[in-house]
Amino acid sequence: MTDQAVDRDGVQVPGASAQSQFLGRTRELKELRADIERAGLDTLSGRKAPRARVLLIAGRPGSGRTALAEELVRQVAARYPDGVLRARLSEPDGTAVPTARTAGDLLTALGLPTPPGAADDDLSATLREALSDRRALLLLDDAADAEQVDALLPDTPECLVVAVARGPLTGISDVRPCTLGGLDTKSAVELLSRHTGSVRITVDPRAAEGLVEACQAQPAALMLAGGWLAARPQAAVADLTKQLHAEGDDGTPLSRVFRLVHSSLPGSAARILRLLSLAPAGRIDQHTASALAGCSVNGARHTLDDFAALGLLRRIDSSLPEYEVPGCLHPLLRSVTETDDRPAELQLARARMLERTVRLLQSCRAITETDNPQAREKLAGTPRALRFPTPRAAADWLSMRRPALLASARLAVADGELDTLARRLMSQLVRAMVAHFGMQAAAPDLYGIHRLVLDVAERQDLPREQAAALLNLGDLDARTGRTADALVRYRAALDAGRRANDPYATGRAMESVGGAHQELGDHDRAADWFGRALAERLARGEGEEAARLYGRIATAHTYAGRYGEAQRGWKAAIAGYRRLGDVAAHARALSELARVQEYAGRPEESLRTCQEAVEGARRAQDARLQAALHLRLADTLERLGDPAAALLHRSAAERMLGEEIQKAETPDPAMEQPANACEIRSPSEED
Repeated sequence: MTDQAVDRDGVQVPGASAQSQFLGRTRELKELRADIERAGLDTLSGRKAPRARVLLIAGRPGSGRTALAEELVRQVAARYPDGVLRARLSEPDGTAVPTARTAGDLLTALGLPTPPGAADDDLSATLREALSDRRALLLLDDAADAEQVDALLPDTPECLVVAVARGPLTGISDVRPCTLGGLDTKSAVELLSRHTGSVRITVDPRAAEGLVEACQAQPAALMLAGGWLAARPQAAVADLTKQLHAEGDDGTPLSRVFRLVHSSLPGSAARILRLLSLAPAGRIDQHTASALAGCSVNGARHTLDDFAALGLLRRIDSSLPEYEVPGCLHPLLRSVTETDDRPAELQLARARMLERTVRLLQSCRAITETDNPQAREKLAGTPRALRFPTPRAAADWLSMRRPALLASARLAVADGELDTLARRLMSQLVRAMVAHFGMQAAAPDLYGIHRLVLDVAERQDLPREQAAALLNLGDLDARTGRTADALVRYRAALDAGRRANDPYATGRAMESVGGAHQELGDHDRAADWFGRALAERLARGEGEEAARLYGRIATAHTYAGRYGEAQRGWKAAIAGYRRLGDVAAHARALSELARVQEYAGRPEESLRTCQEAVEGARRAQDARLQAALHLRLADTLERLGDPAAALLHRSAAERMLGEEIQKAETPDPAMEQPANACEIRSPSEED
């Protein structure tokens, strides 16, 4: 985020450089910079400060509090070589952002992995540990309370935290708030002149000072007033002041200027402005505005530019044309929307916005599936305005719109009346993220989405969707080492699958329960649950899945030291793969059988099985498996007292591995494909 003239509660002055935008606050800046070096209570008592120094800038929304914080950060950032981290701690509607989400975003900004589904305390501790050996600066904007800031404080005095809040953060020690009022008159008049030009200010300086007084020198109110005057070159500054006085003393200066600006807009533009209060995370692009208003994309783009010129929107510094509703205007927009628009119209606008988002996500994913004829056909039928020119453009859009997309999912679920659209949105969001970012990188976001899916499924009593969400959550828990939590999820998924009479979900849940028991070291229960899953697969005639489960049962018996039962399991798997004609899987199963035979003290049988596996691997053209088998043969032959034959097999393995390495080092452009992953979906979810 670039430095700006006023905070997110105000508006950015267009066309001005970062350094020249900032006005006034000289005394406050001097005091804040001095406060960085001030000896704290710990230092005075002879103890080293255990945590980062916190500077607090307090003020009402629209007072320029974040602008001051950004200017301070700009001036001192060079002292912190590990960079500046920014986080907003409140949603546009004033709801506090969960600490886990903030900590996760900050870890991502540091380039560190975020464990999906981790608890707030765990993520906060991970963040503090990551910052413990860094010298970084944290800007925590719009803090709702002291607990939010305290949870994110680095445990090192080498870091600095600049917090922005409405008032004091009681509970954080040794913090002296810098409380903001209005701008000084000179700076306030200059802020007006940036919009109106110097002539109207010069010809009537008293009128300009009167307007500043009517706005109580609040930056956000002055920006809106300047935008109103800029759109009316023939109007005098005194005209606006008179109109504001005619509004009376009801409300704040900002609310009075906003009412005047809103009432002066054409009816269609005023309606679009009000509908922007529905934008997720307060972030708007041309598609969001177009869908909310039911107008063309080009028309929405021009309207957003006009709003930005009036100071009603702030352009987000990104590669995409994206805007943000200033924080101080959001409650005013919401209030006038509730007054002027009917609930049914607002719900229809939300539905249009969600439907547009679903279609954009479908297009975003489809452009990665260039080898899929159905995807190409579907993409060709998509309106041109919803298509992406390249996969890179789609990935950039998905990355930049990620906060708004995730907020869309949360708001759709919280709404409770648009569950069908919410389910479609979340399904497409998961697939688009996996297609562009990969399962591992997207896992933290996917965890939150699957929890939302579960909320909807439980609310609507949809056991099939419930089972799918629980299985996905269990898989993510298992991947991050929370095996006990995963086991609870899998058992709940099994219950939901049975209620839905869904054999696939039931069998999948049984196998997952077995996998969790195996990870926990309970191999008897693992084999039992794998056996139950096997019975489900056999009953449905799923030969490939049955052969794989025979292998999993054999593996559990191997871990338990029951080599006889393990051999029977692998022989059943081998027979299954032979019937299916799967040469590669057949060779791998023979390889595992040879391993178990060796464990069981039957080296001659292991030798024969291994030789058969080598032949199968050769026919399957699996050089790595062939090499591994040759090495196993070498070890077995050495134990059987035949070192010469062992040397031949070892040489063959080394030759094959060398050829594989050489192939790997030669890039093949034709093999570069986007990452794909499978997910559990219900049949009701749209492809």
